[in-house]
Amino acid sequence: MSTNVSKEKREKLVQKITAIKQYLQSAPQDENTSQLLAYIADIENDVKGKKYGLVFEEHRESIDEVLENNLPVLTEDTKLFIDNGGQMNFLIEGDNLASLKLLEKTHKGKIDLIYIDPPYNTGKEDFIYNDKYIDSEDTFRHSKWSSFMQKRLLIAHKLLSLEGVIFISIDDNEYAPLKLICDEIFGEQNLLSVHHIQVRYGNKNLNEKKDFQEVCEYVLIYARSINSFHANKPYEEYDLNKFCYEIKELSIGTKEKIGGRNVTIFKKGTYKIIKHEVGTRNLLKATWASGSVVKGNASGKYFETYIKPRRDLDGLGTLYKVEGIGEDGLGYRYFTGPLKSTATQGQFYSGVPLSRLDEIELGEAKKYRPIQNFYDFSPDFGNIRHEGGVGFNSGKKPTKMLKQFLNYHTRKDITVLDFFAGSASTGHAVLDLNNEDGGARRFIMCTSPEKNICREIAYTRLKNVISKTNNASLKYFKVDYLPISDKLYYEYADELLLHIRELVELENAINFNGNNEIAIVLTEAELDKFVANIPETCKAIYVGHDVLPTEEQEKIFAMKKIKVNVIPEYYYHDLEG
Repeated sequence: MSTNVSKEKREKLVQKITAIKQYLQSAPQDENTSQLLAYIADIENDVKGKKYGLVFEEHRESIDEVLENNLPVLTEDTKLFIDNGGQMNFLIEGDNLASLKLLEKTHKGKIDLIYIDPPYNTGKEDFIYNDKYIDSEDTFRHSKWSSFMQKRLLIAHKLLSLEGVIFISIDDNEYAPLKLICDEIFGEQNLLSVHHIQVRYGNKNLNEKKDFQEVCEYVLIYARSINSFHANKPYEEYDLNKFCYEIKELSIGTKEKIGGRNVTIFKKGTYKIIKHEVGTRNLLKATWASGSVVKGNASGKYFETYIKPRRDLDGLGTLYKVEGIGEDGLGYRYFTGPLKSTATQGQFYSGVPLSRLDEIELGEAKKYRPIQNFYDFSPDFGNIRHEGGVGFNSGKKPTKMLKQFLNYHTRKDITVLDFFAGSASTGHAVLDLNNEDGGARRFIMCTSPEKNICREIAYTRLKNVISKTNNASLKYFKVDYLPISDKLYYEYADELLLHIRELVELENAINFNGNNEIAIVLTEAELDKFVANIPETCKAIYVGHDVLPTEEQEKIFAMKKIKVNVIPEYYYHDLEG
């Protein structure tokens, strides 16, 4: 039996703390003893706290102070609106922690897939913290990165739907702490895979001073719930006609016609290949004789038939190649059978049990393969510089890789989020994949305003892709801030109401601008004005949670078949005094 030494030390320390508490509680009570008891309680909580996981120094960011004294809001740059009438997508410019705080209002439990490519913290001006690059000399370099990531991943977990999944790219610098942070936030049991991605060839960009060369990065993949997420595994489709051959051992004395001649089987271990009609139950019973050499006599000559396992497929429904040599002219055939060392009757056909034979339509047999955890995307990483028509390479990821991740989700109408969007590679991948398979996926990209990347790179890239596919729309939002320090809630309430429209658009993926099919009213005065002049094409109206239509107005909406959507109360929590 092993001894938990750390536990014993903690228990002894707790005993000492308890003794101090008892002494202070028995002493005359005043402000000092009360304060000391509070300190002791804090120490006790720390001692009894987390026993396993990543330990790091928590750091405050400048954005933390901004959010303490200001409320983040969204404003639209209407000049950048792209309206194609297709799926509505969003590009948000601003600090991603502020963007995530806003998404907590609109998309809690509604994001189906998250992909992020955070800064790798290499110490080479790739990670900015409080407006300064963190270099390798910063003694709190790793703690600052861990603190930075933990805040954002905690919100990301809240945003994921029950069937949601998150993909996080990282390299060797922060892989270890990121894994521990994600295990704690998403649950170690929900880890689906750690993909190893080859991003460069070993013979390129070699650093001769290093004995070991990094050519791979990692992608951590966590489900919101491993029991609810089911991956869209790759499969191969087979023609049933290829699987209707059976190898059968012939008894001595059996007469067979081989090569146009009647032959009597004279030796045990002689086989023939029988073709069954497609659709009959017999075609499922193929025989496997591992390594057997089958011989028969035809005009004084031997013919041989032997089988070899195909190594690219295994398990139930494995395919085997049957090679015919000699005058029988059987050529190549395929049949199924379980992996056993002796000749036996196969019980499965292309991975489908006998009991399901009648459910199989001809030509629809599929064999699913598990998703492996290594992929070589080095050629694609070498060709990403001008993807999307923008000359920006920092942090780009190839759309081929991202489309593969998107395809892991079984649905084609998912909502996709990237809050380290950079040049919007993820949005590009969503648009391309929708164009290829007719999907209805939509995206939300959050990009920093740093160096005007959002406006000049991400937006330009998405605009270029949309102009080619012509199957999507895009709204451009900016994160602004309303000062609230030293103010009572009613002093900023009216100004905050002016930004409710953008949140409703974001949550419902809709557009109010110049749209006569939907409307929004946030005050009773706006409601009266709308009812007095309702567009004929109006189909729905979004009404503030504290705006109450009169009985007459409700009758008008019902008569015109206008759906009334009440804006959720949680939009207004910031207005509570």
